[in-house]
Amino acid sequence: QVQLVQSGGGLVQDGGSLRLSCAASGRTFNNYAMGWFRQAPGKEREFVALIRWSGGWTYYADSVKGRFTISRDNAENTVYLQMNSLKPEDTAVYYCAADYSPSGRVATAPDDYDYWGQGTQVTVSS
Repeated sequence: QVQLVQSGGGLVQDGGSLRLSCAASGRTFNNYAMGWFRQAPGKEREFVALIRWSGGWTYYADSVKGRFTISRDNAENTVYLQMNSLKPEDTAVYYCAADYSPSGRVATAPDDYDYWGQGTQVTVSS
């Protein structure tokens, strides 16, 4: 059974930094992409970033490019989202997710993902 357990998040001031973690278990993730999404109140869940578990290829939403960095630790089976230069508009619940995609597709829609973490709140105060 696949489990994605998130940690990190919290309250930070405008311009601050936070790191989110997502520990994956239950299978080998070589053919998976791991994604981060976020959902603000009253808005749809939106794509933030993804990383291919095998090879480490990454892709970012334009809104976070240059500020956020996604990475993974193969030994720990953990994916990270380092968030720098945070803005109030980054405030949302953040979710990690796993997409089984041996073809290597770039999946940015929530429906593309098979497994989800529990979500963690990130609040950026102005």
